[in-house]
Amino acid sequence: MDGSTLEAMGAALRGPVIGPQDPEYREARTVYNAMIDRRPAAVVRCADAADVMAAVGFLRTEGLELAVRGGGHSGAGLCLVDDGVTLDLSPMRWADIDPGARTARVGGGAVLGDLDHAAHAFGLATPSGIMSTTGVGGLTVGGGHGHLTRRYGLAVDNLLSADVVLADGSFVTANETENADLFWALRGGGGNFGIVTAFTFRLHPVDTVGVGITVWPVDRTREVLEWYRDFLPQAPEDLNGFFAALSVPPGPPFPEEIHGQKMCGVIWCWTGDPGLLGTTLAVVDEPGPPAFHFTAPMPYPALQTMFDGLLPAGLQWYWRGNFFDRITDDAVDVHVKYAENLPTDLSTTHLYPVDGAAHRIGADDTAWAYRDAVWSGVIAGIDPDPDKAETLRQWCVDYWEELHPHSMGGTYVNFMGTGETPDRVRASYRDHYDRLAAVKRAYDPDNVFHVNHNIEPAASPS
Repeated sequence: MDGSTLEAMGAALRGPVIGPQDPEYREARTVYNAMIDRRPAAVVRCADAADVMAAVGFLRTEGLELAVRGGGHSGAGLCLVDDGVTLDLSPMRWADIDPGARTARVGGGAVLGDLDHAAHAFGLATPSGIMSTTGVGGLTVGGGHGHLTRRYGLAVDNLLSADVVLADGSFVTANETENADLFWALRGGGGNFGIVTAFTFRLHPVDTVGVGITVWPVDRTREVLEWYRDFLPQAPEDLNGFFAALSVPPGPPFPEEIHGQKMCGVIWCWTGDPGLLGTTLAVVDEPGPPAFHFTAPMPYPALQTMFDGLLPAGLQWYWRGNFFDRITDDAVDVHVKYAENLPTDLSTTHLYPVDGAAHRIGADDTAWAYRDAVWSGVIAGIDPDPDKAETLRQWCVDYWEELHPHSMGGTYVNFMGTGETPDRVRASYRDHYDRLAAVKRAYDPDNVFHVNHNIEPAASPS
């Protein structure tokens, strides 16, 4: 992109247009995953929906590739494109709450912490992820699971409306009655269909929650997983708990004597009667005495920020995921093997429950194609040292390849990494793929939005 093109874009938009010659460029092209090193021709920080509309129209006219950045957490780095233009929505970072209607209207550049903070003032929340720095936009259009999923479903199950800039630069609203086919596709179909500049969510009464952290020595992984796979699906839906293999972080609430030790564990969130948390979790002794068990009441936003300091931006990440309807004995064998051989202190695997309320949404009601899944799993190799990037990648790939045959075949689109094949994308949408491709043809026939885990437009009917 030459200087005159940058200048023309800058004149047309309210937000800044940042090129390689600008001092802000390095920071503007930096994303959460330090393993991603891409150099866009420009980063456009869109001030509002009008900027997004103008930028999309400009880039189409100039024949330039575009990527979209919300919170910048994309593990695959899909918010950047070499020699193209990133439309950065981070200036559109706001959340407005209607406490009477129990709804939140959220800007396309907001992160979960913005939404959590604004809603918590009214004793409300909506299902989202597990880190406050995650972007609302990317998490939501991929599906969105987290601590509240068993009780209140996925983020897309609580999405009421979306404001969307389409591939031709036009602006539409999508909900159950307006552009309903687009609304269906946005609820799990990823960033394939347009740029969401604002979301409207349903909120639920969530204020102080019961938080639990239970860890066992890594040599108890088999017993813990066998117990967890049976216990959690029949537990009250007020109890959410995700399984993790981890190295114990060197800080509170963990006692110093277990810092750095390899463990397996469950991170609990309880939305029921606060007085019943202890009774509900009294069963944690069943797979063997924990090395550490902690419970405490906590404001929901505090739970959401619990891992922010442990996993700041700028680490090396490589991850892959799978859906599971059961944790088989053979899958347990794989988890045991790799839990004992975590390559770095930050590397981990998680199994997030996606049952409970998420199972009461019809299989075809949203683009999320795995309503029969019970767990969404992710394997993440993480470390600050760039020299360990290949070690992280190889551990993750080896682990995933041994575990994948025991999965349902597809994965949560937000847990797809770099180099995923079209077959993997298709498997993650199952028989929804063809319907999504038809929606893509209707709203983005030229595949302008292709810097993503791409769904290609269906061929036009003859």
